[in-house]
Amino acid sequence: MAMEASMSRNEVIMAVRRNDTNGIDKNYIKQLKRQGAVECKTCKSRKYQDGSNENVSFKSPSHISPQASASRVRAHEAEHVSNAYTKAAQNDGRVICTSVRLQNAICPECGRVYTAGGVTNTAIRYNEENPYMKNQKKADYPEIVGANADYAV
Repeated sequence: MAMEASMSRNEVIMAVRRNDTNGIDKNYIKQLKRQGAVECKTCKSRKYQDGSNENVSFKSPSHISPQASASRVRAHEAEHVSNAYTKAAQNDGRVICTSVRLQNAICPECGRVYTAGGVTNTAIRYNEENPYMKNQKKADYPEIVGANADYAV
């Protein structure tokens, strides 16, 4: 018979916090971590850092709780979109397309789903009055055509 059967839930939580887990089922400990009753060391030590060259949040490694990760990462990716609109406006261009993709993961220790990061893609079209740039695009066309293709099987 497992030890937690003779202990109350609070007694099990206190024992896990003291690292006195002998006789306590590992799945029960994982369940307590998932519920937030016991702290997950992996989630506590997880850091987020931006890898872009833009002036946005998370330039230095920062902790975000699993519960807040989706909204914080979404807000961070929105900063990238906002920067694209600012850049386009300053350089006589317009934003053609933006897409944001959030990436989720599962913590191996507690089993919680959290947002692990995000990717923002933007496309900006600039007004080109410069005839040299127009000619450059024409010269580059043979190299670019067919570079991106989607195939369906």
